[in-house]
Amino acid sequence: MPHTSADFATLIADNDVHTVEIVTVDTYGHHRGKRVPAQRFIDTVAAGGAHIADAIYVMDITCDIVDSPFINMATGFLDMHIEPDVSTFRLLRHRPGYATVMTKAIDHKHEPHPLDPRNILQAQIDRVTKLGYDPIVATELECYVCNDDWSPVQDKVQYSSLVDNLELERCVADMRIALLDLGIPLESSNPEYGPGQLEINFSYADPMLTADNTLLFKTTVKEIARNHGHRATFMPLPYTGQSGNGMHVHTSLNQNGKNVFSSGDGHLLNDVFRHWVGGLVAHASALTLLGIPTGNGYKRVRPYSFCPTHVHWGGDNRSVLCRCTVGQGPANRVEFRGGGADANPYLLIAALLAAGADGLERQLDPGAQAEGDQYENPGN
Repeated sequence: MPHTSADFATLIADNDVHTVEIVTVDTYGHHRGKRVPAQRFIDTVAAGGAHIADAIYVMDITCDIVDSPFINMATGFLDMHIEPDVSTFRLLRHRPGYATVMTKAIDHKHEPHPLDPRNILQAQIDRVTKLGYDPIVATELECYVCNDDWSPVQDKVQYSSLVDNLELERCVADMRIALLDLGIPLESSNPEYGPGQLEINFSYADPMLTADNTLLFKTTVKEIARNHGHRATFMPLPYTGQSGNGMHVHTSLNQNGKNVFSSGDGHLLNDVFRHWVGGLVAHASALTLLGIPTGNGYKRVRPYSFCPTHVHWGGDNRSVLCRCTVGQGPANRVEFRGGGADANPYLLIAALLAAGADGLERQLDPGAQAEGDQYENPGN
């Protein structure tokens, strides 16, 4: 990874880069920022950063400005400084001539901007680290590939079929290639439980890298779909009566390079694992607010949709909110299944880390394990 101006100059020249995208993230998880000429990035922006209005944090998904006590006309909608995190510099090989880099937002007091989703996530990473653990996170998203008029590209469901609609596979293959070229650790792709619905999985990483990968994954999938004359949507429920698009988030904790959740004491969960899940259960309502940030997201929450409708934790059970994978040693983890695919990954991951950390700090207990069909017998 380049670190000096000379390093950037060499990388940019060797790959004929003419434009660098300076990226920050708004409240809804949308890439915003500026495109700068490559030479200006080398000479000025890599070390000196750029500026953007803090109004991006109070815009809704249509860019209407929402009333806020923090950022408004009285505060002046100030410029904020965005400093490139050079460790995130990537070539956009699927769009020759372009590169991208994430940034850290700094407010007018020269402090990390409190509304920057990356800063919010970093604060919770630091909180968990101070407890003696390294958080590990993976996301798992679904989307629909649609025709140009947003109609489904297929008229039937063929879950995980390897022979149905190979024409669409040519588009998906280009998605996989582009994601690998970006350094995203792709694992697999498969048709999901909706007509033209797709799931692409990539490996776990530290929380910030996972969030960066998740947002870049979404923008890249949309771009490649357009290149093939299609569209891609991560809307939680674009088609009534069909499967919804979720963002499942897997968390675990490492200590000295080993998964703390992997050791048991004769129970399904060891104490650390149990308290972590206890925090997720205790804060389920707040987590849902960040996991389902739009009205459409609640249309996805319905019985027998593979989306949880009540607050439970359990083992390998896809009807619970917190699905605990055990018996896999270093791969043991808890999957939070409540998020929609339109959630801001930085904020949802930050909330999960905050909830889990609170569970550890207060030694919260998640209660009894749920077993069986939690749609049929949801309890409280």
